[in-house]
Amino acid sequence: MNSLLQRQVNRYLDKKALEDPKMKAFLTAIDDSYNDKEEQFNMLQRAMRISSDELFEANQQLRTDVMYQKDILDSITTAIQALNLKEFKKANGEFEIKDLAEHIREQSEELQKAARKQEQLLKNLENKNQVLTDYAHMISHDLKSPLRSVNTLISWIKTDNYDSLSEEGKEHFDMILKNVEKMDALIEGILNYSTIEMADHSKYEVDTRYLVQEIVELLVIPDGIQVKISEELPVVKADKFRIQQLFENIIHNAVKSIEKEGKIEINAKEAGDFWKFEVKDTGKGIPQRHHHKIFKIFEKIDTNHNSTGIGLSIAKKVVDFYGGQISLESEENLGTSFYFTLPK
Repeated sequence: MNSLLQRQVNRYLDKKALEDPKMKAFLTAIDDSYNDKEEQFNMLQRAMRISSDELFEANQQLRTDVMYQKDILDSITTAIQALNLKEFKKANGEFEIKDLAEHIREQSEELQKAARKQEQLLKNLENKNQVLTDYAHMISHDLKSPLRSVNTLISWIKTDNYDSLSEEGKEHFDMILKNVEKMDALIEGILNYSTIEMADHSKYEVDTRYLVQEIVELLVIPDGIQVKISEELPVVKADKFRIQQLFENIIHNAVKSIEKEGKIEINAKEAGDFWKFEVKDTGKGIPQRHHHKIFKIFEKIDTNHNSTGIGLSIAKKVVDFYGGQISLESEENLGTSFYFTLPK
């Protein structure tokens, strides 16, 4: 019998009452109800415990899912902001996944339109560049042909009549020939400048020390100028024609800056992912007021020599093409150092 029921029976019923069959049946029924209630209570406790565990696990899973969804939304938001697209907002501050999906679809369509527009612009730019390249070659050919004829005719006239020409006449003929040569160099310079970025040249190893030696041998360098080439000049991966234009124009500029006697040094050193080259001369230097325009096309700072104003512009364009930088340090009567970098 249930302990609580047994206590109440002992307290209020005597033995004679307990022997009554009806009382026994009554007490048995009460005892059974106690047992059923306890069993039900235990079952309820077990059910509550199971439900609590399941609820805890479900809550943990829900929290994980919420964090996962939040990470996804944050990533999408970051991507949208990075793409500089329209910000995704709802008027009431709430949204559903379908709203975000629709927003992404709209942005995707805008991106596709922008990509198609950019592709068309690139094609138009390529076509225009090709037209400009063809035009530069055509102009170069059309101008150089009569220029060569003029040069030949003047040379013949000067030779045939050399003995009868006065000293002033000879000087005039020499001046004409120099201007013809200058015009020829100007046309060639414009052609080279306009085709640096357009020409399709592959990259391969170029020994800059060997290349500089070749350039020095080909340039007309007066006997009073000493050229020192460092043994440390590196091998770079580039196009030889472009690198030759770069060194040739800077070295030629250094030669022109030295009036009688002087020295030119070509060095290089490592600078992170680049090689930093230096072309240093002991010439007359470049005034500070001209430094800002020295690399601009057709900007000449010295009218005393046969300059086209294109050489250093070509040098800068080559350096820019390879992602490098070019600069100078110079003082009047103390010489000039040109610095430029090329990727390793």
